[in-house]
Amino acid sequence: MPLNRTIKTLEEELLQLKNEGRAKGKEFIVTDVKKPEGEKGPRFFLKGYGNKEFIRMNSNSYLGMSLREEIIKVEEEAARKYGVGPGAVRFISGTYLPHRELEKQLARFHSREDAMIYSAAYVTVIGVISSLTTPETVIISDELNHNCIINAVRLSRPKDKLVYKHLDTNDLEQKIKDSIGKAKRILVITDGVFSMRGDYAPLGKIVDIANKYDEYFEENIITIADDSHGVGAFGETGRGTEEVVGAQVDLLIGTLGKAFGVNGGYVVSDQIVITYLREKAITYIYSNPITPAEAACALKVLQILDSDEGREKLRYLRQLTKKFREGLLRLGYETIVSEHPIVPLLVRDTNRTSDIVKYLIENGVLATGLNFPIVPKGDETIRFQINADHTNYDIDFVLKILENYKRTRWDKF
Repeated sequence: MPLNRTIKTLEEELLQLKNEGRAKGKEFIVTDVKKPEGEKGPRFFLKGYGNKEFIRMNSNSYLGMSLREEIIKVEEEAARKYGVGPGAVRFISGTYLPHRELEKQLARFHSREDAMIYSAAYVTVIGVISSLTTPETVIISDELNHNCIINAVRLSRPKDKLVYKHLDTNDLEQKIKDSIGKAKRILVITDGVFSMRGDYAPLGKIVDIANKYDEYFEENIITIADDSHGVGAFGETGRGTEEVVGAQVDLLIGTLGKAFGVNGGYVVSDQIVITYLREKAITYIYSNPITPAEAACALKVLQILDSDEGREKLRYLRQLTKKFREGLLRLGYETIVSEHPIVPLLVRDTNRTSDIVKYLIENGVLATGLNFPIVPKGDETIRFQINADHTNYDIDFVLKILENYKRTRWDKF
């Protein structure tokens, strides 16, 4: 059956996205990677750009683990032993020893009773929130939470869903008070580190407020944080936002696909909660896990992270991040003060954001432009992400390009 009428509608929508400057466009295809050499970190080659080298300033691989030979060796050895795929979902003989070993070590790392891994952090969030939402549940969420949380709330169909102002614990408290007598259970959900900005949630205050009003709800106030950008990249030992603020939420969600440099997502909590999720979370039950080889890699990275070497990498990452953030401020750019390696350059204009990204690409730098609706109008941003594979030379190189842009092109918009 021809789709001519549907195709016409889709074409019109695509054209509108392009005209508004909101289309992501074609994806870059990485064709090769040049390992660190001398004073330079890794360089990437893209399809259509010949031998032009690029610095990747938009990678979530904060610890730079994905290119390490010892990690690659672990994956190769595990793949030879277990095969390249799990061959089944977890409950149909798809659980391998590396999966369970990784879960035990993640639980230990986060000082929890148990953990479970999923195929991705996105589906972890969906599985957790949908499983814990009942017809008598109210969900309260930070207004700048990640898309995965927004969609998880929609799919969960709670009794009510409320949104509090970004990082505003007074607004959160008022919404909890307004929910007294209206629900048996409250889920308070926030990002740990907010992926567009690099700022982070006041988890200590959130937990205190939840404890203050917990007695008014028959099935508790449950606090949940998705700290996918925090774990492995934030805090003295890489335990993320919980470590930075000195507080623990009831359920912590993390990813293996960012600082760990591998793939997959996970949640840690009490034993009964995790056992319940294994029985109820549809994105866990009906989807294959990460491969045994990926689990083995993540376990190796976790061992490195939780060591003197890992703490030194985190110190180096903080030093590079500070250098880049202070460099932006020195050049007169606007950013957000934080120690997290997400360093946003707040442009606040769609066309200028697109132009800066284009200029960076012309000069061998990959960075991500964020326009509405990914960020609110007026918050158009270029997100830079520092990782431990970068060098001081790399940071100076990128800052010099931004200095040239500021001098020659900024005032054209």
